[in-house]
Amino acid sequence: MMDRTNHPSRHTHPARAPAAASVGLLRTLWLTPVDVAFRLLGFRYTWMKALFTWTPPSVLRLTGRLRAERAAWRATTDVPAYADLLASRGIDPSTMAPLGILRRLPETDKASYIDRYSIEERCVGGAFPFPGTTIDESSGSTGRPYDWIRSARERSVAHRNIGFFARYCFGPGPLITLNALSMGAWAAGINMSLGMNRHGVVKSIGPDTARILTTLRTLGPGYHYQIGGYPPFLKHLLDVGDAEGFPWADYDLLGTVGGEGMTEELRDYLLERFRCVYSGYGATDLEVGIAAETPVSIAVRRLLRARPDIRAEVVGDDPRLPMVFQFNPLMHWIEVTPERELVFTISRLDLLSPRIRYNIHDQGGVLPFGRLEAILRGFGYDLRTLGDREETWGPRGRLPGVDVVPLPFLWVNGRKDATISIMGSNIYPEDVESLLYGQPDIARLLSSFQLRVAGDADGTPRPAVDLEVSDPGALTAERLATLAVQLQEGMATVNRDYRQSLSEFPAALLPMVRAHAPGTGPFAADAHRIKQRRLA
Repeated sequence: MMDRTNHPSRHTHPARAPAAASVGLLRTLWLTPVDVAFRLLGFRYTWMKALFTWTPPSVLRLTGRLRAERAAWRATTDVPAYADLLASRGIDPSTMAPLGILRRLPETDKASYIDRYSIEERCVGGAFPFPGTTIDESSGSTGRPYDWIRSARERSVAHRNIGFFARYCFGPGPLITLNALSMGAWAAGINMSLGMNRHGVVKSIGPDTARILTTLRTLGPGYHYQIGGYPPFLKHLLDVGDAEGFPWADYDLLGTVGGEGMTEELRDYLLERFRCVYSGYGATDLEVGIAAETPVSIAVRRLLRARPDIRAEVVGDDPRLPMVFQFNPLMHWIEVTPERELVFTISRLDLLSPRIRYNIHDQGGVLPFGRLEAILRGFGYDLRTLGDREETWGPRGRLPGVDVVPLPFLWVNGRKDATISIMGSNIYPEDVESLLYGQPDIARLLSSFQLRVAGDADGTPRPAVDLEVSDPGALTAERLATLAVQLQEGMATVNRDYRQSLSEFPAALLPMVRAHAPGTGPFAADAHRIKQRRLA
């Protein structure tokens, strides 16, 4: 917590007057047309799409940068915790020019900022209003859950941002949304319901397959249904429906997933029943709806899967296939560190608890639309018609497409430390998932999996893959042994470091594969978790 004896409130520090005056000037003069437009027109789809389509990307980027710097200046004067953090590091913003301040401010994260200060100290003015304020709870995937406070205004903006991407991807027709995300204090569930409520009827069910299937049967196939949930849950829903003989072919199903990454192999599995499936990117630390998949971003990702040479040019030498999104540069300013970690500044002034240069330790990168367009042109592809190329199609042919909006791209590989290491080779859960879903007989049975390091009978550390499957008896010892070889061969294809280690010590790189009944063994605690655990 903040020591006010050593670090008095910066609101009363006399050296803050010039900075406060600068902030007042920025609020008065900077970006007035954009602010007035948002206030008068809100987030109406038609004008926002026109704004993103016709405004030069360089202008959007500059405007987003200026908005982010204005948000940073506001935090230095109006947020006690942030002012104290800067003082503790010997940083005096009053000596800095208003323009360019971001590059002189430190990164923040849970350890350096959130854990040091109370919720109140991290709020504008050192306190929070009661009417309209909510508290979300993160899932605790990093070890313990955190509380995140939000104002009514910032939640409304987030809902409208969700609504924009939903309207863009799904079209103008009315939808019935069946929200299967976890409800309660977690941010994604309730906010997705409120965001999708702008497009029609919403039933917030939670991850309950029986109630979803009952609702579909009750309302019948005469509607367009959007079902949202964690990626493995949508797969589980289809499997349960298949076992019950549910007539999926009679229904028009659209899917949204979030909360964790999704492989293209899993998307292919879902696309056997869903017309389209889109993922969103967000973090409870920041907000939901930071970025979203679009038809063109999915086409880009599927091209990167098909063409490793293009992937290397676009995302570098990381062996993982990243998720690819588009984002609104007026809402979020995203930087990339030399370690390829993403640093976010939420550039609006409606945040109750601002996040300035906040690092959630996801690895990835940012590409302007024009830059990616130029790269693909060099390989003979047109980004605006990429969905017409067979390399980007799904199991039933061409994926649905819409007019391309030239928003910047965000690619995300996930957390830096989300791997196991064997013989100097990092093995990624995303690679294992894609290989598992590439085996039809395994994909049909699979509910979840975990990756860990374990010793074999000789004590040699080896990768171990535990499978949670609906019928363990269907996987004989011979099939599991074959699967281990298939995983080894597949990882050698997609992972250069693994391939090198395999040539040096092949016995240590052969996975040990075991099958478990649902909710048993390493999966016994998963019933109480919001997200599946991929690393044991």
